[in-house]
Amino acid sequence: MDAPTRGAWLRAGISRDSGPLLETGHVVWIQSGACYADSRGFAGTTSYDGEQVTFHHDVGEPGHDVATLRAEGTRMIETGTNLDGSTFLEVWTPLPGSGGPDGSWTTAGTQTVRVGDQVVHVDAGGRGTHFVLTED
Repeated sequence: MDAPTRGAWLRAGISRDSGPLLETGHVVWIQSGACYADSRGFAGTTSYDGEQVTFHHDVGEPGHDVATLRAEGTRMIETGTNLDGSTFLEVWTPLPGSGGPDGSWTTAGTQTVRVGDQVVHVDAGGRGTHFVLTED
């Protein structure tokens, strides 16, 4: 599967080193074009080498993640190996309200990515915030 170009995803669970699939928090990943933001506190750009996607952390928590993505129905399955050699499997489900405008903005060490009603903002200190736009 190519690198994602647009989507708003809620993590349904993570497995580390072939352990059980668990979810302990509200984790959201928003992707618009080559830019992404993750509510865990990192954002940046993605690149694709024909097999794996690299999530370059340009804002917030330093580092990068390398993974393989595959579709499973409406879900996205992400598998990879961390820099310390441990492995992970993450299951992502699409968020409602992800139709409509999308884009990304980077300024003063922060990055915000929007897809439809879904937005994730990551500040320079590595704090990620997910919010949903509503009309008043």
